[in-house]
Amino acid sequence: MKKLNVTIQLEMSVPDDWELVETSEGTPVLKLPDGQYMDLAIEPLFATDPEDMWSSTDDESVLDDVLGMVESEEVTYEFVAD
Repeated sequence: MKKLNVTIQLEMSVPDDWELVETSEGTPVLKLPDGQYMDLAIEPLFATDPEDMWSSTDDESVLDDVLGMVESEEVTYEFVAD
C-alpha cells in the first residue's frame, strides 16, 4: 500500500462580505452573510454553526453558484514513502 497526497488549489472571486474565521480547533472556514459557514473539501460543505455537523447541499443552484466562482484550479498528486 502506498500513500497518496492530493492538493487542490482553487482561485475564486467571492463576494466582499465573505469572511475567513477559525473554528475552536483552528481550522479556517468561510463565514457567509446569510448566517452559514462553508468549508471547501471535494465539494462545498455548509453548516449553521462551525462547530456542528457539516453537510453538502441538495440545492443544485447553490452548488452551481459556488463552482461558478472558480477561476482556475490546480490539482497535484504526490505519492509519499513511509
